[in-house]
Amino acid sequence: MMLPEWLLRHTAIIEPFEGDGAYGAVYGPEVTERCLVDDERRLVRDAQGAETVSDTTIFFRPGTRCPEGSRVTVNGRVTTVITSFNRDSGGLPTPDHVEVVCR
Repeated sequence: MMLPEWLLRHTAIIEPFEGDGAYGAVYGPEVTERCLVDDERRLVRDAQGAETVSDTTIFFRPGTRCPEGSRVTVNGRVTTVITSFNRDSGGLPTPDHVEVVCR
């Protein structure tokens, strides 16, 4: 089961982080995806285990690629991905999705 289409009310532009280059961060080509945005401030842990504050959580369809460090533009704001999670229900009747936590 996937997130229902009617929940995906927002549009996000994802610039996937590819690594660091001689002049700073390098991003891949832009991808536009439909999503659901939750603007809630909460304390989360990044990939290294450090606590940081997240202002936005974005929910995408399964298979969306949004690695840590990517730039995401949603609702006119540019944010940076802290971490992302593939939420796979394993066949249970809950929606599969990708949860992206942003600064």
